[in-house]
Amino acid sequence: MQSKMPLIGEKFPQIDVQTTHGKLKLPDYYSGKWFVFFSHPADFTPVCTTEFVAFQKRYDEFKKLGCELIGLSIDQVFSHIKWVEWIRDNLKVEIKFPIIADDTGKVASLLGLIHPGKGTNTVRAVFVVDPQKTIRAILYYPQELGRNMDEILRMVRGFQISDKNQVAIPANWPNNELIKDEVIIPPPSDEKTAREIVKKYECFDWWFCHKKL
Repeated sequence: MQSKMPLIGEKFPQIDVQTTHGKLKLPDYYSGKWFVFFSHPADFTPVCTTEFVAFQKRYDEFKKLGCELIGLSIDQVFSHIKWVEWIRDNLKVEIKFPIIADDTGKVASLLGLIHPGKGTNTVRAVFVVDPQKTIRAILYYPQELGRNMDEILRMVRGFQISDKNQVAIPANWPNNELIKDEVIIPPPSDEKTAREIVKKYECFDWWFCHKKL
């Protein structure tokens, strides 16, 4: 099977998976919800353990956004179960989201998650998927660098605000250096609107206007 990572704007592919919560059909299982699909190199590894704890610590915040989490690595379901037990018993954190067992590598290959220069382990990839099953963002990390879960939360919040209000989200939002927690108005596409927009919003120029929500 050819290894090709799906692109932003494409539908998340239909996959039947075995997880620590049983067999699931993706993305249909999360139909009508946002979900974050993430891969990790392997169970019982230090960086991955810190990531799972970090995801779980923010799980309630994701759920408040109507967003679910699901992990994956090329390990058997027995390994996932034992690792989750170890995290619970030793770190006092109960992992409540499912983890896909992809010991055949079929799912990872379909999603382009195996780096040819890194052996058979999956890379640290993140797919943010919206309720219409469309991939909205992709993050791709090396094995040696753990992810920032607050940024993934920020992305989901930003997408939801952008979709609801038809606005753009500035850098480092909601702590942007220029407009703080405000959002950006899409630039006008004609002269008349360009003249009118500066009367309606706070603007640096007609092509850079912003507002509070």
